[in-house]
Amino acid sequence: MSQLQGPCVRNRVAEPREKVAEAQWTSKLTRQEPESEIKGPRHRFQYIGREVRRVHRLEAEWLLNDPLTNPKSSRDLIHLYLHIPFCRDICPYCAFYKHKPGETDMGYFVDGILREAKLRSSSINAPEIDTVYLGGGTPSMLSPDLIHKLFDGLGDIFRFAPDTEINLEANPATFGKSAAKTFAQSGVTRVSLGAQSFSPEVLKTLGRTHGPRGIARSVDLLRAAGIENVSIDLMFSIPGQTLDQWRESLESALELSPNHISAYNLTYEEDTPFFTRFREGLYTDIEETNASMYELAHELLTSRGLRHYETSNYAYPGYESRHNKGYWRGGDYLGLGPSAVSTISGRRWKNIPDTAEYLVQIGKGGSTESEVETLTPAQLDLERIALMLRTDAGVHRRHLSEVPPTRIEAIVSERLADWKGEHLVLQGQGTMLVDSIVDHLVS
Repeated sequence: MSQLQGPCVRNRVAEPREKVAEAQWTSKLTRQEPESEIKGPRHRFQYIGREVRRVHRLEAEWLLNDPLTNPKSSRDLIHLYLHIPFCRDICPYCAFYKHKPGETDMGYFVDGILREAKLRSSSINAPEIDTVYLGGGTPSMLSPDLIHKLFDGLGDIFRFAPDTEINLEANPATFGKSAAKTFAQSGVTRVSLGAQSFSPEVLKTLGRTHGPRGIARSVDLLRAAGIENVSIDLMFSIPGQTLDQWRESLESALELSPNHISAYNLTYEEDTPFFTRFREGLYTDIEETNASMYELAHELLTSRGLRHYETSNYAYPGYESRHNKGYWRGGDYLGLGPSAVSTISGRRWKNIPDTAEYLVQIGKGGSTESEVETLTPAQLDLERIALMLRTDAGVHRRHLSEVPPTRIEAIVSERLADWKGEHLVLQGQGTMLVDSIVDHLVS
């Protein structure tokens, strides 16, 4: 697989020791990302207080138009990611490139993003933009005026598809009524709300400054502004978190009637305070606890009608993340901003992970690339296997041509996976053993 990782995956699910022994597989715990989720085909959607009425397509009709399950529905489009690295507070568990604004001129930063967008657009002859994702960092820290400026500029540079999905990550503590209206007026169609937990004690452990009421208020503000598609991000296996606290967070999230919920298993990443405490033995990673919390999320969320369409993602049919699907199926994506990664026609590069240096290079028309590699079709297929096996669509047979048939037969005979048409799909315990199964298939 590629040494320079593409869209990072923010999550993993630990594999309980007894289940590993029973299934005769070993676990390699990894972290996956992005950040990322969003809406699929539009549906009638009415918001009345916190009561939501959805009219979904029939599943068979939806699957026919889903690029994960029907490759013929894919279009020659590109996905756009913008990395906004600014954070009001630095969370002790986060390993993504981020920093406090300090004396950074935010207007100059937005100008830099737009300069890079113009340079990249002319060099790659980009087709229509299918999805846009503003991640970070905390994109909602940009002022309403700068949000307007950013989207107006992008609209002048790129050609957007008629139904472009525009996603924005937001921290409940960093925006209010005016910003929510600006998001909607700028064309944002989906907001991923970084709630993480509804427990005040757990939020304190995570270094988050919002509270449970702030999350509910944020959802109300977004819906009142006209943004119907809201996703709530939650985390589990946080130090000190109990199973009851995790259940309460899931139930509290459901009470807000989001279209989508992401449930990420905390991982201890190097160069973070959490990792230091983990290495010192102050924090522990207990696989049985990870598995119990994963199973609870699956049982509770699916019982309420959400589709568990990827290891850490749940959505009502039609509200799955189109942006993430673009990554998973191997679509081209362009990343703008410091540390952003791009993959276009097999060429992958990463931008300088330093905001000041990034702006210097952009200002003088220099290269922002810090790492570059060219991926072979075989490498891209390996990535596709690793990402698509995390989804309920599975991986298409054509991407498994280099995998020895006996390895596939082994996981099928163990009832960890099965064929659904032309797709190999994990099932039962296999969904919790995804990382070790990928290692088994491609090592």
